[in-house]
Amino acid sequence: MKVLAASLATILALTLASAGAFAQRGGDREPRNFGGKNQGMSKDQRERMRQDMRNVYQNRGAQNRPPQQRQMSPEEREKLRRDIQDANKNLRR
Repeated sequence: MKVLAASLATILALTLASAGAFAQRGGDREPRNFGGKNQGMSKDQRERMRQDMRNVYQNRGAQNRPPQQRQMSPEEREKLRRDIQDANKNLRR
């Protein structure tokens, strides 16, 4: 019984000592640097990368848009209007 109590006391003392040492170590530790994307890049390089990404997104958007229709001349609009009227007359018969 005395041996069990002594071993429990020893384990408790070691646990408390290691917890105290761990807590103290965290205060003087330097902040971690996880090596992000921009590590070691100059301001010019970062700005160039931003501009490149803007261009990529603009080009991608332009590819997905349908091409704009050209403006019809008055003669073309009139011909289209007549064609539609003729087609509608044929549908009514």
